Amino acid sequence: MTHRTITKKFPCETQALWSIETGRMALRSETVSAPGTDEVCVRTRFSGVSPGTERLVLSGKVPESEWNRMRAPFQEGDFPFPVKYGYASVGEIIAGAPDRLGETVFVLHPHQSLYTVPADAAVPLPADVPAARGILAANMETALNGLWDGGASPGDHIAVVGGGIVGLLVAHLAAGIPGTRVTVIDTDPSREAPATSLGAGFATPDAAPEDQDLVYHASGHPDGLDTALSLAGTEARVVEMSWYGTAPVTATLGGAFHSRRLTLRSSQVGRIPPERQPRWTYRRRLEAALSLLREPALDALISPPVALTEAATRIPALLGPEGDGRMPLISYDTPAHTD
Repeated sequence: MTHRTITKKFPCETQALWSIETGRMALRSETVSAPGTDEVCVRTRFSGVSPGTERLVLSGKVPESEWNRMRAPFQEGDFPFPVKYGYASVGEIIAGAPDRLGETVFVLHPHQSLYTVPADAAVPLPADVPAARGILAANMETALNGLWDGGASPGDHIAVVGGGIVGLLVAHLAAGIPGTRVTVIDTDPSREAPATSLGAGFATPDAAPEDQDLVYHASGHPDGLDTALSLAGTEARVVEMSWYGTAPVTATLGGAFHSRRLTLRSSQVGRIPPERQPRWTYRRRLEAALSLLREPALDALISPPVALTEAATRIPALLGPEGDGRMPLISYDTPAHTD
């Protein structure tokens, strides 16, 4: 599809998706101002809904102790409700810096059809990364940070417990390291197809390989952490990438945990690992994540598009029992017009 730049008159109206109470979302009209100096206005084409974090937000399960740390860039409202939340938006710059008009960009912005942000918040997509696939950038950033935290090396045998978005992205990155043997572990056999397409093996928990050099846990379920600990070899590292919100977690630290001298390491995208901080900025990390989205097989991680006009009713269902673990994709594309 060919897109042309839209000319907008400001101020203008936009539609934004809000979580208004447990399990309920609503579209709200808002006003967008003209971009000022060093700002751009972005017309959204697609945004992605995190099946992990945004499910917890919609469920009202963000702990009060984390309300400040969990704020997303450009979030409006406060936890628990109502809150405009999200951080995976891809669109086109339609106003602002003249040399950037028409540029396709990724922005850590909530679900909204049109918005004005600082120009440096709009990060260009590589020309060979489709706009819809660009919504995976924030999750790829999380996976990249997790790979750093784990210290994966050539030849390692690596298990990834949990075949959701983040787990599969971690497996994909790890499988690209020469000589590694990467296995995705999940109770759902349907996760085998995307795992193998991304270069990893697959096993159910009862057939998972043991004595692993490195284990990642990304299932979001406490039982998965026990599985991860059971697969780690002596002196191995287990990297915990799940976030549980208010849910209590009981890990089995008896058995062989101490005799194997295992290391349980947290990984969270909010911080760059200390050894990289002197050289890496958040901008550089996001640009690296975008560059890692060139693989067409990554499209298997994204659900069919949902129109923004239907998002308030359909997204809660996709984050619930109707969801299949893929990232819900909201489409904003409409025929180009001139105001």
